[in-house]
Order: sequence, then C-alpha cells, then structure tokens
Amino acid sequence: MIEIHATAKVSALADIEDSVRGTKIVIGPGCMIDAFVKIKPVGGTGDLVLGSNVYLNSGCVLYTGNGIGIGDNVLVAANCTFASANHEFSDPSRPIRLQGFKPSRGGIVIGNDVWIEANTVLLDGCKIGDGAIIAAGSVVRGAVEPYTICGGSPLEVLGRRSG
Repeated sequence: MIEIHATAKVSALADIEDSVRGTKIVIGPGCMIDAFVKIKPVGGTGDLVLGSNVYLNSGCVLYTGNGIGIGDNVLVAANCTFASANHEFSDPSRPIRLQGFKPSRGGIVIGNDVWIEANTVLLDGCKIGDGAIIAAGSVVRGAVEPYTICGGSPLEVLGRRSG
C-alpha cells in the first residue's frame, strides 16, 4: 500500500513499486521525491515511512527490506542507497540467490534534521541520531550519535555540529 500525502511532490520520473507482501510506503507532508528515485519493497516485511519535509534527490535507491524510518526535515543528496536487508550466504553449496535473506538487524532508522550527503550507503541496522551529518561517499552500518558529523568507510566521527 502506497500513501502519499497531498502536499508531497513526487516526480513523474520516480519509480515507487507497491509491495506484494502488504508492507506500507508512507510519504509524509511536504516531502519531495526527485526524478530517478527508486523505492523497492524487497528482502523483508518492513515498511518505509518518511516524515515531513524529507527530500530524496535524484538517483537514490531505497530497498525497504527490514524497514526504513526517516524523521522530519531530512535531506538526502543524490545517489544514496538504503539497503535494509542482507542476503544469506552461509551455505557455499547453494547459490547465494537461493538462500534468502538474513534476519533483520533492525532496519534503517534516521532521526530528524539529518543531512546525508551524496553517494552514501546505509545498511540494515544503522541508526542515525537527530541533527547528524553523514559525509559524501560514506558507508553507515551502526549507530551515529546525534549532532555528530561522520564520514568514511569505515565510518568515523569527523566533528560535531555547534551553534
């Protein structure tokens, strides 16, 4: 089921697939989904819920998997990937594509007022606190404290937001 708030703007060139497993995709008020954003329910039974005023820029791909929750006033730059599911691969006698998916690590949870810069990859189990900034080209797989500036792969703290 796809729910798009009346004040949200979704480009005609965005591709939002409806779930065949009954999971929800909720796009909140004031959201902007740019051209060439792909939202695909795959790899789990989690919902995708965008708060208000979330901006997903061109080329972002969101695999709903074990769930993605994004707070209010979140900016996501171009070409970011949200992969909230992981393939199982433990049995070398079977092709990976036939082994299904690993258990959930909690999906992806993003707080309010977060900026995720271009070409970042967010993995199942990542939790980004309010006010955090993730530098371009980073890989996020664990917890990011509120109001920190992090970057790299592996991810490290680069600084803190100050007023």
